[in-house]
Amino acid sequence: MTDPAPGETVVWRGRPKIVEAPLGFRVAAMVLGALAVVSLCFAVTISFSLHATPSAPLLFAAWTSFAALLAVQTPKIWLEHVEYLVTDRHVIVARGPFQRTIERRAISFARILWSGSHAGVGNLELVRAVPTGALRRRLLLELRGVAAPDRVWAIIRGVENSIEPHRGDRPLTQRLDDGERVVWSARPRSSLQAYLPHGRREVSTVMLSLLLFYTFAAMLVRAVPNLRALASAGLGEGPFAALVAGEAIAALLVLGAAGYLGFDAILAKARKLRRTRYLVTNRRVLIQRGREELHLDRERIVDVIPTPTASGATDVFLVLDGPRARALAMGGAFGEADGGPELSPVLVSVDDAESVSRILLSRNVEAPRRAA
Repeated sequence: MTDPAPGETVVWRGRPKIVEAPLGFRVAAMVLGALAVVSLCFAVTISFSLHATPSAPLLFAAWTSFAALLAVQTPKIWLEHVEYLVTDRHVIVARGPFQRTIERRAISFARILWSGSHAGVGNLELVRAVPTGALRRRLLLELRGVAAPDRVWAIIRGVENSIEPHRGDRPLTQRLDDGERVVWSARPRSSLQAYLPHGRREVSTVMLSLLLFYTFAAMLVRAVPNLRALASAGLGEGPFAALVAGEAIAALLVLGAAGYLGFDAILAKARKLRRTRYLVTNRRVLIQRGREELHLDRERIVDVIPTPTASGATDVFLVLDGPRARALAMGGAFGEADGGPELSPVLVSVDDAESVSRILLSRNVEAPRRAA
């Protein structure tokens, strides 16, 4: 059991309720498994058609199978012995002698991703605002697979609330702090501009998707005459079936990657916008997008940057500050919005930017009632 630093008191202690590999690791395991099957199919073809020992494809299949197993099991093995601690000063993620900490008062905002397969469980990301530009870096602490992550976040914030246990499907308006009320709400404007790629990341993803579609077409064009020639040459039914299966799986793998990248760069962003809702309360800024949430205390906001978009709406970037971190993080105004799919402190494509900017810049922010 992990002990806090001398002079600190533990106010909450927990462990992951679910232990599973992240989605990216599971996808990588599926790709590696498909490559292993393709290599085995080619090994069968080589063995029965050329009567040679297929050492290279068998070794590659063994290596990819082992890598797939590691991709699934390594995160589980790590998480099984992870412990989370919230003290009166820090949040700690510990596993044996390894620890990562973040000061509670230095946390700028939190992201919650509810699990789609385990009700009431999710991941809690604690993010600290850091300088932008050349000094920009990623600084966050993630609590994976915790039960009731919104209640854990309330404990970290040190506020009193009456949030009851739920399955993660309750709207944010039913999970506000005691005495908290909504003063502004909106949804992003839907437009054709949302389907166009913006920024280097999305343009690069589209180009890679097109390259993979071209690769898939080239594989089909070359595979059909080659298979006809092999069939005419008298290749046995077993080796021929194995060869067809291997090439089909490889082609489907390339097609699936091309389709996923194209969807992620063009359709996914517009779909996410349709599922997004913005709430500004007398204490916080809340953003909900499906199973994802962003929670930001308004006292962290020192400025806003309204930026008109081509669709006629306005992106409102929130400038954040924190204790002993006087360099401001623009939350997207200088490129962070192009950095990844995670929710950021940005109100995208809002029509009433003037009103929400005036509300956010007002100093009439009610302090939450802190827990004893």
